[in-house]
Amino acid sequence: MGDRDRTDEHVERWAPIVPDLDPDIEGAVTRMIFFVKHVRRLKEELLAASGLQRHEFDTLHALAGRHGTAAPSRLAADLAMPPNSITGRLDALERRGLVRRSPSATDRRRVVVELTPAGRSAWRDAMDVLGVEETRLLTALDPAERRTLSDLLRRVMLRAERPADPPEGSTG
Repeated sequence: MGDRDRTDEHVERWAPIVPDLDPDIEGAVTRMIFFVKHVRRLKEELLAASGLQRHEFDTLHALAGRHGTAAPSRLAADLAMPPNSITGRLDALERRGLVRRSPSATDRRRVVVELTPAGRSAWRDAMDVLGVEETRLLTALDPAERRTLSDLLRRVMLRAERPADPPEGSTG
């Protein structure tokens, strides 16, 4: 059968306990959970080694994804957090010289946040380190398999992102 991972043991342990357990569904979900936990743990370690906390990296990443400039409210939306919660993050990043805030050129009542050269460099360095590990993990698959994996996960996520159909016979 080939190499076995800890999920194979997990499925074998649960199969007799849950007789209608679909080993492929259980295996896929458990492997995705373990994969995400592994990547998250590694991300925390790699970011700590580069001098960034995850929330700092996430904020720099969101700002970089907006070409280095955004309103605080836009960053908060990108990070799925309340707008008033972003202020503390930006204060800390500004003290470290990673971002700067300035009045908007079009509306002086608004503030624009931008990556400083140091912020862009810190973000890029962290991205490079994280990318090496992501590449190491996913090059276990050849390019066609990576494309297939991405396509399959897209299909699963499209289902996850739409509301579930109400149970048959419900009046919801």
